[in-house]
Amino acid sequence: MKNSYKILAINPGSTSTKIAIYENDNLVFKETISHSNSDLEKFDKISDQFEYRKEIILDTIREQKFNLSELNAVVGRGGNMKPVEGGTYEVNEEMVRDLIIGVMGQHASNLGGIIADAIAKDLELSAYVVDPVVVDEFEDYARISGIPEIKRKSKDHPLNQKAVARLAASELGGVYSDYNFVVVHMGGGISIGIHKKGRIIDVNNCLDGEGTFSPERAGSLPVGSLVEMCFSGKYTMQEIKKKITGKGGLVAYLGTNDAREVKKKIAEGDEYAKLIYETMAYQTAKDIGAASTALKGKIDNIVLTGGLAYDEDLVQWIKERVEFIAPVKVYPGENEMQAMVQGVIRILNGEEKLKVYS
Repeated sequence: MKNSYKILAINPGSTSTKIAIYENDNLVFKETISHSNSDLEKFDKISDQFEYRKEIILDTIREQKFNLSELNAVVGRGGNMKPVEGGTYEVNEEMVRDLIIGVMGQHASNLGGIIADAIAKDLELSAYVVDPVVVDEFEDYARISGIPEIKRKSKDHPLNQKAVARLAASELGGVYSDYNFVVVHMGGGISIGIHKKGRIIDVNNCLDGEGTFSPERAGSLPVGSLVEMCFSGKYTMQEIKKKITGKGGLVAYLGTNDAREVKKKIAEGDEYAKLIYETMAYQTAKDIGAASTALKGKIDNIVLTGGLAYDEDLVQWIKERVEFIAPVKVYPGENEMQAMVQGVIRILNGEEKLKVYS
């Protein structure tokens, strides 16, 4: 008989906190809690938001009339702790300390493990994180940049990337570690991961804007021109960083990060909008081609996922350029909440070994 587990998943974002309770793969309820700028600007650091967000989560669960004593575990989005290999980790004191400090950077996702740990402790349960944003399974080739002082970093969308790769493997009749995939997560940033037998051996650091340009990221830029811009005296370092991540890509060219607005412009005959949007697909396809060389062309599937994968035109433009490499599977959306829960269930069922953060 299949074991039954009820698990609370917590995914903090910059202006919202997503929560969900699952009983195995079945959704009990989910909620996206929005946070206004006035609510958040009173906190100096992201870690200072801990108590505020935790209490809102608990209030929301109470409003749903759900009894917290029914939970078997709590899982939070894995944030900027030290780089780790993929898998499920039990939250411990060292992880909480590193998330508070933000050893790899400050981001709202850092609160995921911290809040999960606090709620779980009150219930005398274990808290977990699954495939955090700093998953690092790089082969040595992937770390070298061309300048010894700069090492390439693995910062992308491993939670959703690995979840859809497992799904693709299941549809092929095997498990994740049996296959090679190129997985493309297309959201505010676009990450293209090279998955070799269950490990992400290379990926663009889309969190810092590397790779193809995207709705909010500038992508990899002509270096000489970027250096000239940096030293022109016209911009501060923070302004340059914002141009690269946050105000780059579609925002810079078209004034919006919403693909639906871009599609509306195109439908109204805006040829410039069409050029920019198709160029994003072109760059994505080009980077998929580059990624295929790392696997020496031995690719079982190219997998497209993320919110932009709902756009059939964008998907088709990419497919036209890459289907000669391998069959393309499309899994639209970001199934991150369910992916976190599934990671915990694999541990509770003994299907995977729990990893220790240190």
